[in-house]
Order: sequence, then C-alpha cells, then structure tokens
Amino acid sequence: MNWTPDNNLFDIDGSVLEGGGQILRMALCFSVLTKTPVRIRNIRQGRKKPGLAAQHLAGVELMRDICQGRVHRAALGSTEIDFFPGHIGHGRFVGHIQTAGSVTLLLQAALPVAIFSSGPVTLDLRGGTNTDLAPQVDFLSEIFRPNLERFGASFDFDLMRRGYFPKGGGQCIVEVKPVQSLKPVDMVDMGAVTRFFGWSFVAGVLPLKIAHEMSSGAKSVLNQISGTRVDIEVYKESIDMAPEGNCSGIILGCETSNGAIIGGSALGEARKNSGKSGEEAAREIQSAVSVGACVDRHVQDMMIILMGLADGKSRIRTEPLTMHTKTAIYVTELMTKVAKFNVIEENGRNAIIECNGIGLRNVNLINNSRPY
Repeated sequence: MNWTPDNNLFDIDGSVLEGGGQILRMALCFSVLTKTPVRIRNIRQGRKKPGLAAQHLAGVELMRDICQGRVHRAALGSTEIDFFPGHIGHGRFVGHIQTAGSVTLLLQAALPVAIFSSGPVTLDLRGGTNTDLAPQVDFLSEIFRPNLERFGASFDFDLMRRGYFPKGGGQCIVEVKPVQSLKPVDMVDMGAVTRFFGWSFVAGVLPLKIAHEMSSGAKSVLNQISGTRVDIEVYKESIDMAPEGNCSGIILGCETSNGAIIGGSALGEARKNSGKSGEEAAREIQSAVSVGACVDRHVQDMMIILMGLADGKSRIRTEPLTMHTKTAIYVTELMTKVAKFNVIEENGRNAIIECNGIGLRNVNLINNSRPY
C-alpha cells in the first residue's frame, strides 16, 4: 500500500497482473466506496495500445458523475489519472461510449457504487451490447444478475437497442435500488442440473439458419452433460432493436437444484463454423459442471468485489482462478485493507474462494431513511 507524497493519493500501478481495464474499474469503484482519493498510473500497460480507450474514459466520467467527484488528466490515451471521490448521489447518470466499446464493462464498474447510493439510480448506458472481449449484455442480465441476488442486491434491466462492432449505438437502461449491506454467500454445493436455457440470435443481413446451427452445436454438448431438456430460443433481431450492423451470438444458462446459475456464451465469427461457436459456449458450462463449480469462469471474477464488501464470510466453489479473478482479489485486498481471501485448491480441478468481507454499511441510505 503506497501513498503518493502529493495530495495524499493512494497509488495504484495499473500494469500488475491482468494489466488492463479491470484494475482501473475496480480501483475507481473502491475509491468511491472507501472515500479514498487515488492515483492510477500505467493504465492498461499490458495492452497493445496502453492508456484510456473510449470505453474506459466513459467509465471514468460515469464514476465521477455518480459520486460528484473530480478527476485530473482523464483523456483518450491517458496512462495516469488522479481521482477524487465525493458523495454517492442518486438519480439518472449517462455513460456514453462513442464507439462499440462494451456497456457491460461500464455496468460492472458502476453497479457496486449504485448499490450503496443514497437513493434509486438509473444508469443510461450507450455503446456496444454484444461485443468481443467483454460479456454480452444478455449474460449480465440473465447469468450474473441471479448470482448478484444471492448477496441481497439486484437491478432492473431494459434493453432499448443493440449495438454491434464497429458502430456501436446500443442502449440499455439499468435501474438500481440501494441496499444497506450485502449478505455473505455460501455456494460450495452445486447440486444436480435441473435445466438448460438460452438464446441464439442473428441480426442484420445474416440468415436465421446461423442461429439454428449455433443452437444445434450447443445442444450436442449440453446433452452430454445431462439428459435434462434444453430450451434455446432461436430468433432474428428486429430492425428496430438492431438498426445497424450484422451480428450473431449465443448465451446459455444452466440451473441446478441448489440454485446455482452457470453460463456460457459466444459470438459468431465470419470464418468460423456456426455450430462450433455454439459448442464453445456450451463447453464453458460443461467445464464448470464437470468440477462441481457454482459459478462459471466469467462470473467468477465479478463475485470478488461482492464478497469483499459483504457482511460476513463468503465461500464459493469455482473452477481454477482466472487472471481476472486474481487481479480482482489483489485490488480488493489492497484497497479495503481489511478483506482477506483464502483460496483452497482441490486437485487442480476446482477451488473454493473464501473471504471475510468488510461489512460495508450504506451510511448514505441510513442517513436518508426515516424511523418506523
């Protein structure tokens, strides 16, 4: 833990571990929640083009607006910023990426802050909704959200328009009601698979048969996991919902008898067999189920910040830790100073992540509430 000599800023090196935008997003989130001014340097040093891209700059500005804070040196290409958090407000906030940058990454950053806001928050997020190198927006609403609800928080989601590479132009509205604290979770027993579900889509000029091929590929793998029925909705996006661009993709879910929701997803590629894309999405579920994981590899790192903030000890069984998860643990321990994680690896096949959370209380909400 390093403090810079000027302005008493907490110094964070953005080049460590994952070395990308995740460190920036998490550092800003904890800066707001712990009221700690931060200097983040070497931003995205592990990427081919270091510094703030359009989606990262939009995220910085969104976080600044939500907490009525200040930020210095935030511009496209910046590799160092100073961020001074203020009071977490409520109301409507816009995160507008001028490219096809992912709105889901904006939501990942802003959601924990909105959960601890002083009142209802509306996030108007604009950019790419189904893009490469980020979770598809449907994955967050259908797979991550049920896992978030285990902690006692949630959000309402309304998709207004889809945005694809390279133009973007998508929009979703996310409504968040604050909570006083997050509950710890105990998710170590996956239970038995009870159902598979999902959505396979095409948009633009792409033929519907591509979505059917992705669905068939997914079913060929899911049927190997369990004899449970597989319900995958196959559809073509309307021109109103997807006015520009061509895209195809699939989002899959698996529900178990103990309430675990495990997901997998893939985007179609021009030079790739569509059935293979469906198979790849299903294998992500197969991989998690085969080791008894209660969350998949993509939700895994999203759970870390929630575990760190929760009021008590959380335990989650998952696959071996991804670099994103290791990075999330690093930033959470670094900035909370109190949250401590313990990872119990079992035969190299799965791991139990334990954390004694800091029990963050929403003083903003408590101060605004009336006694009964």
